[in-house]
Amino acid sequence: MLAAALLVSGVFTAATQPLRAASRPPKLQYEITSLPNGLTVVLSEDHSTPIVHVQLVYHVGSKNEKPGRTGFAHLFEHLMFKGSKNVQPEAHTSMLASVGGQSNAYTTDDETVFWETVPSQYLPLTLWLEADRMATLRIDKDTFANERDVVKEERRMRVDNQPYGRLNEIIYDQAFTVHPYKHATIGSMEDLQAASVEDVRDFYRTFYVPVNATMVIVGDFDSAQALQLVNTYMGRVPKSDRAVPRDIPQEPPQTKEKRVTLQEPWPLPAVVVGYHVIKDGNPDSYPLHIAAKVLSDGQTSRIYKKLVYEKQMAVAAFGNANLIEDPNLFYAVAIVQPGHTTEEVADALIVELDRLKTEPITDHELQRSKNQFARDYIMGRESNQQKAGQLSHAVVIHHDIKTADGEFEIFQNITVADVQRVAKTYFRPENRLVLTLMPSGKAGAQ
Repeated sequence: MLAAALLVSGVFTAATQPLRAASRPPKLQYEITSLPNGLTVVLSEDHSTPIVHVQLVYHVGSKNEKPGRTGFAHLFEHLMFKGSKNVQPEAHTSMLASVGGQSNAYTTDDETVFWETVPSQYLPLTLWLEADRMATLRIDKDTFANERDVVKEERRMRVDNQPYGRLNEIIYDQAFTVHPYKHATIGSMEDLQAASVEDVRDFYRTFYVPVNATMVIVGDFDSAQALQLVNTYMGRVPKSDRAVPRDIPQEPPQTKEKRVTLQEPWPLPAVVVGYHVIKDGNPDSYPLHIAAKVLSDGQTSRIYKKLVYEKQMAVAAFGNANLIEDPNLFYAVAIVQPGHTTEEVADALIVELDRLKTEPITDHELQRSKNQFARDYIMGRESNQQKAGQLSHAVVIHHDIKTADGEFEIFQNITVADVQRVAKTYFRPENRLVLTLMPSGKAGAQ
C-alpha cells in the first residue's frame, strides 16, 4: 500500500530511481572447426527441444558487388531456391515443410544467410539440401529472367512506391563516394535489367563456395555425430580453385561538411544529419551504440522528446548507429512538422548531437542504455536460430567467435566519459552530412 501511495504521489519516478546493473546470461557452449574444403563449422548443442537449426552464412553481400552490377547478392537469395542438379525449383522449401520444418533467407550489406529449422532427425536432409545447391545450383536463362522480375517488383513494392521508401537509399548515396555501401542491397532497376545470366553464374562461382561460407548448427544433436554428417554432405563440395576477392574500395575521410537539398515525391520534408563512424567490433563502436540509444531509441530518447514532444517541430524523429563490417554511418532523421522550416529542424538535430560532446550523459541514461542492451542481448538468444545468428556474426563479421559472449562485459563496462569521447571524435562539423529532402510536385501541395 505504501508503494502504491508513493507511486500515486509521484515520489517514485523513472528519473529518480536507481537502475540495477543487468545480470550476465550464461555463455554459449560451442565447438568450431574447418573442413578440408574451407567450410567453417560451428556446433552448439541444446537439448531443450527436439529441433535443430542450421544457418549457412555466405560472406557476400551488396558491398561485394561491382558498379553497374548491383543487386546480385539479393538476387542470389532468390535463385538459391530455384533448383539444383537433384532438387526441383521451390522443392527445397516444400521438402522441409513436409517434415514440419521451416526455411528462409535474407541479404545484408555484408552477408547472405540461409537457414532451416527442422525436427532433429531431419538434420541429414537439411545438410544434403544445402550441399546440393552449394555445389550444383541451376542457373538458366528463364529462371534468371523470372527471378529478376520478382526482385524488380519487390523493389517497386518496398522502395519505389512507399512514402519515404527511398530515404535510406538516398542517405547512403549522398554519404559515400566510392565504398559500395553507397548502393542499396536490393539494387537498381537499371543494373538488374542490364545483368546477364553469365554475370550471375560468375558471381555464384566466385562467392558461393565452401571457403566463403560458415555453417552454424544449434540444437538437439550429438556434436561428434553432427560433424560426421557435415563431413559426409558438405565436405563433398569441391574446394574452389579461385580466391574470394576482397578488393573493397575504402571510403576516404570526409574533410568538410556536406549539405545537399533534393526533391522527392513525399508529403512532408525530411532532414537528415549524419556522421561517418567506425566499423562494428572496433572499441569505439560500443560507446557509439550507447550514444544511439540515448539519442534515438524510442519515444523517451533525447531527439524524440526534444523535436516531437517539446518543440513540436517534427512529426517523427529517429536515428541509427549503423555499425557493420566496414566503417558506416551514425545518423538522425526528422520528418518536419508543417509550420516549421527544414533549417530550424536541422539546427535542432545538430544541437542534440553536439550536446553529447559538451554535456556528459547522466548516470541514469547510461545505465538505462546498458540495461536496454542487456535486454536485447538476452532476448536475442532465446531460440536456436537467435543463438546461431550471434555465433555466425562473431565468426563472419568479427572473425572471433569469442565476441559472441565477450561483448556483454564490454557494454557493461562503458563509462560516461567513453560516450563523450566518441561523440567528440566523430560528431565533428567536417565529418557531417546535412541532407534536406523537400516535397516535389503534387506531394508538396497536399
